[in-house]
This record gives sequence, structure tokens and C-alpha cells, in this order.
Amino acid sequence: QVQLVESGGGLVQAGGSLRLSCAASGSIFGINAMGWYRQVPGNQREPVAVIISGGSTNYADSVKGRFTISRDNAKNTVYLQMNSLKPEDTAVYYCNVVKWGNNFWGQGTQVTVSS
Repeated sequence: QVQLVESGGGLVQAGGSLRLSCAASGSIFGINAMGWYRQVPGNQREPVAVIISGGSTNYADSVKGRFTISRDNAKNTVYLQMNSLKPEDTAVYYCNVVKWGNNFWGQGTQVTVSS
């Protein structure tokens, strides 16, 4: 099992920045990818950004150029730096880890962007 603890959500004005962190613990050997998803009530959870074990990254079109995902392997932590935030970025953000085809999720952290 992999345990994920997220932090860094909150309330910010449009144009502001936030950094989310997600620390992985437990059986972390073999993690293939770490990433972030977000969900608005009534909508499906959608991918935001992912970083795979080799360091390659992918982003949703809606966040390209504004969000940056990074990973500190020594700390088993993945970060999401969110700049130029927009009200439509408001959602619960979930950390995701993929290990040998299995998905593990954090508890979610609320990000609210006011206009």
C-alpha cells in the first residue's frame, strides 16, 4: 500500500499562486508515475499533470504554461506549482500515484480561486 498526504491548498485571488505538495510513504518501491487530478462537484475527476519515473511530464491543455509539476525523489514528494490561477481552477485537487498498474489517491485538498 501507498499512503499519500497532501498539503498546500487554500483560498487565493485570481492571478495568484499556490503550491501543492504530496508526500508518499509505505510501499513506494515501484512507483511508475505521480500526478495531480482535480474534481468539481458534479463533474468527473480530471487529470491536471503527471510526472513519470523517467522525469517526463504531461499537462492538461487548460493548465499548460501556468502549472508546473515536479518531484523530489529523496523525499518521495510530488509538487504542483500553480501560477496565474483562474476561478475555473477552483476544485478539489487529488494526488495520484500509479504503482504496477494500481492507483492510489490522496484525501484531496481544496483550492478556491476568487475573482
